[in-house]
Amino acid sequence: MAPIRPGEAVITGAHRFAQNKHVIHCLGLVYGVDTPSDVLLVSCYRNALNLAVEHGIPSIGFPAISTGIFGYPVEEAAHVALSTVLAEAPNLSSVKLVRFVLFGEADLHVHAHILQFLLTQQRGE
Repeated sequence: MAPIRPGEAVITGAHRFAQNKHVIHCLGLVYGVDTPSDVLLVSCYRNALNLAVEHGIPSIGFPAISTGIFGYPVEEAAHVALSTVLAEAPNLSSVKLVRFVLFGEADLHVHAHILQFLLTQQRGE
């Protein structure tokens, strides 16, 4: 399955990884190198969600893709990630739970704030 390009995703067996049957691998982008950054990051999340639906997976967990050593600013990445998941939610026939598994409290605070903002926008408040 390798190599894959930034924004692409592949699925493999979980090979004794906890209780999971599958692992979806996304190649994040290097911020400032791989462009357009936002389009590639959207592709990571969208492609992973599509694979989850294709394989009937009921839940998926995401890290804050590309925000570590790849340098994507957390706030910008959170906005892209959360808005993509919210936009794709109506099409997620099998996926009932999406988790964000984050590095620490600071990342959690950023994601929670942006999620609240996006939900407020959706409601037209």
